[in-house]
Amino acid sequence: MAAAGGGVGDSELRLLGKSSSPWVFRVRVALGLRGLSYEYIEEDLGNKSELLLRSNPVHKKVPVLIHGGRPVCESLVILQYVDEIWRGTGPPLLPSDPYDRATARFWAAYVDDKFFPAFSALFRSRTDEQRAEALQNALLVAETLERAFTECSRGKAFFGGDAVGLVDVTLGSHPIWIRAVDQTAGTNLLDGARFPDLAAWAERFMALGAVNEVVPDAGKLLEQYRASRAKWTAAADSS
Repeated sequence: MAAAGGGVGDSELRLLGKSSSPWVFRVRVALGLRGLSYEYIEEDLGNKSELLLRSNPVHKKVPVLIHGGRPVCESLVILQYVDEIWRGTGPPLLPSDPYDRATARFWAAYVDDKFFPAFSALFRSRTDEQRAEALQNALLVAETLERAFTECSRGKAFFGGDAVGLVDVTLGSHPIWIRAVDQTAGTNLLDGARFPDLAAWAERFMALGAVNEVVPDAGKLLEQYRASRAKWTAAADSS
């Protein structure tokens, strides 16, 4: 499957991924923002290809970006690689000012180190008690991100200011999964009344063309999540 775009031939740029993966999604958005053409290879993670195992022998996970035959692994590393290699072909993910660049890297790491574990606990909660505790923890992290948006955006549309930046793409890989959890569990993690800036940001990000081109089908994602919850519940009941 080839993605539309320009600037780099399909034979030179390939992405190994899984369409439902938020980590793969963020890389596809970044490539789309750059207008890059690449070959997208969907992986069966239950039967990983030799190309994946050879390209990422340490973690054996997606995404893997293969540029000119050389693999780059881990989504945040890939995002910064794309930003450095194709700087000038689109809005930069990282700002030119060293302090602003360090700030963006800090909050991108916060998303992966703090937000995702909190959201993952909510994602995997099975009982009302687990869900209530996980939601409260996730809300505390969301409060921090609401303040971070105010600091980073400086009154503009995105964490990156007028244009999408590293933090936008990093956090933006999660809203579609958040919606699936909210619909299933009756939660409201990005509550517009509690987090007006973050909720409005999520709507703006999800409306971007580069996002719409690669966003997973919401219905299929919801079906996948509900099937996973049923398996987790059955496993817990049988243990």
